[in-house]
Amino acid sequence: MEKDLLELQTLIDVHFEQRKKEEEELVALKERIERRRSERAEQQRFRTEKERERQAKLAAEQKRGKRQTGREMKVRILSERKKPLEIDYMGEEQLREKAQELSDWIHQLESEKFDLMAKLKQQKYEINVLYNRISHAQKFRKGAGKGRVGGRWK
Repeated sequence: MEKDLLELQTLIDVHFEQRKKEEEELVALKERIERRRSERAEQQRFRTEKERERQAKLAAEQKRGKRQTGREMKVRILSERKKPLEIDYMGEEQLREKAQELSDWIHQLESEKFDLMAKLKQQKYEINVLYNRISHAQKFRKGAGKGRVGGRWK
């Protein structure tokens, strides 16, 4: 009976030690969750502030009505195209899908770039051909090559 009592006491001690460890882990987890939640709130506040500043800057630029330089236009277009990533709450499968989506988007942009570069190359070629035609036509223009004298020696 004493042996059973001793065994029961050790089981009770093990149980309470295990429960204490689990409670410590739970408290640590809750603290980590709360810390992450506050970090996320700070990040969101920072993003919102940046977006507000960007919107205010765009509104001021539109009011001024000035012509934008090429660099400013590029920055504006890229800021409009850029999508927020928002991957904080995603699981592994969702992250894989997001990665595939971004990969497809990059592929689409690269194909658009290739098409535009080919179009630019064709247009440059056409411009060159037209310049050659103009210079060739000017060589055989009527009266070309004769020294035209103006003024009183006409």
